Amino acid sequence: RNVSDFQLSIASVIEDSSNDCLAQDLHLQAQKIAERLKCDAVVSEISTGPGTVNFTINREVLAKTVLQQVLKDGSEYGVKSELFSAMPRQKAVIEFSSPNIAKKFHIGHLRSTIVGNFIANLKVALGHEVVRINYLGDWGMQFGLLGIGFQSFGNKEKLESNPLQHLFEVYVQINKAAEDENTKKLAKDFFRKLEEHDEQTLSLWKQFRDFSIEEYIQIYKRLGVHFDEYSGESFYQEKAQEVLKMLEDKGLLQKTIKGTGIVDLSEKKDLSSVSTVMRSDGTSLYITRQVNLAAAIDRMNKHSCDTMIYVTDKSQSNHFQHLFQILKLMGYDWAERCQHVSFGRVQGMKTRRGEVIFLEDVLNEARSRMLQNMTSAKTTKEIQDPLETAEKIGLAALIIQDFQGLLSSDYQFSWERALQSRGDTGVFLQYTHARLHSLEQMHGNAELTDANVVCLQEPGAISVLQHLLRYDEVLYRSSQDLQPKHIVSYLLTLSHLAAVAHKTLPVKGSAPEVAQARLCLFQAARSVLASGMKLLGITPVTQM
Repeated sequence: RNVSDFQLSIASVIEDSSNDCLAQDLHLQAQKIAERLKCDAVVSEISTGPGTVNFTINREVLAKTVLQQVLKDGSEYGVKSELFSAMPRQKAVIEFSSPNIAKKFHIGHLRSTIVGNFIANLKVALGHEVVRINYLGDWGMQFGLLGIGFQSFGNKEKLESNPLQHLFEVYVQINKAAEDENTKKLAKDFFRKLEEHDEQTLSLWKQFRDFSIEEYIQIYKRLGVHFDEYSGESFYQEKAQEVLKMLEDKGLLQKTIKGTGIVDLSEKKDLSSVSTVMRSDGTSLYITRQVNLAAAIDRMNKHSCDTMIYVTDKSQSNHFQHLFQILKLMGYDWAERCQHVSFGRVQGMKTRRGEVIFLEDVLNEARSRMLQNMTSAKTTKEIQDPLETAEKIGLAALIIQDFQGLLSSDYQFSWERALQSRGDTGVFLQYTHARLHSLEQMHGNAELTDANVVCLQEPGAISVLQHLLRYDEVLYRSSQDLQPKHIVSYLLTLSHLAAVAHKTLPVKGSAPEVAQARLCLFQAARSVLASGMKLLGITPVTQM
């Protein structure tokens, strides 16, 4: 017997649902209500459970309504639901990824990249306008070191052909001498020249930046990620000074005995909570907070958006709390509409060669391990582009493993777990999608007619239909808390249900009417699976 489709909890509707309302009273109430309700053309059965009234939808209506809606709305299924009809369309600026130039693009940046991309995809799907910003670490003392390092160990050809690797190697070499007084002085001089916009120094820095961005764009392409704007700390150096002046004019900037500039954030103004915005030597010698204030104000002026979302790891939670509080003290009410989406750490991500340094190592590893699994499987011979397919499946494996829990929790990374073809993995989602796709290839597209819907009465079919019906609720939950895990667990369940249906409801060898109905069911399942995967940043594969 199938589970009912809808459930009403009695406690949520009776006036006096205080705690002294006993379970048996609730059950009685449920029975009383159920007795007064009548079935109709839509509701075929009404029953009661412990404190609930359960409704079963007429199976024909269920199948017809769900399949018509999915096949009609296509990739917009779920998004067009009335759950979203009252939601105001907004403009959001999302800042994510944000690697430091000349430092390794490492695995922390991977999380920020895929999480930010998911949030942007979801917002766009729901009809919001989104600006994707990559705010690069492209300024600061380390460029003094890097500059003189490049003058000693640098190589123009290598900078052009493999900038991230080369700058990283140069940085490692010069860092060995970083404690040496002479090196320190040279680095300081180089950075001072940079701040004074000395032409030669600036041109070298610009090459570091431009070549790095070109290489980042290639890496992002592999991840299926793009940005509308490459910004960076370097843009806001002058503006950071203006922010200090604004803080001073508003009487918010205080000096400590040592001369450090602080803003008092405490309720009682007793300095119990303060935020540092200026070093004691008076330079903007790089206090990130000051630059981020300038960036936030500039961004709001430029984009006049409804919300700004920052996606970084949770170690920066304090920083963003302070940032939003200072903005509010400065009189910017929009600071309340800013949001920090934080995530935990990934532990234990290694490649066969050892520690991960560059994101590319991880992508290559995922691809090669997947390729190996595919080659050892018997059925892989006829794939057109095995490398491309392995890349997409490998990426799905990384994303699903990352998105399964709450973003704020740390997790232990495991290649073995991520790449299993059975179980709750990205590989399983891709496998299911490819299977459903080849079913369509084999039998062609199905036409939905009134007659064939009646055929979908088996428990396996009903389970899939019930699950498809819930897709909009899952999108709604993710849109409220920006957590991808709701969608992930929905898609994994959909794939398991589709696998069971695929086994028990053959298309081949069934009467034409039945075959058509089942094809419609599988087509709908594949359509929703593909939409959900794309939101998560996964490209569904059609062969495996």
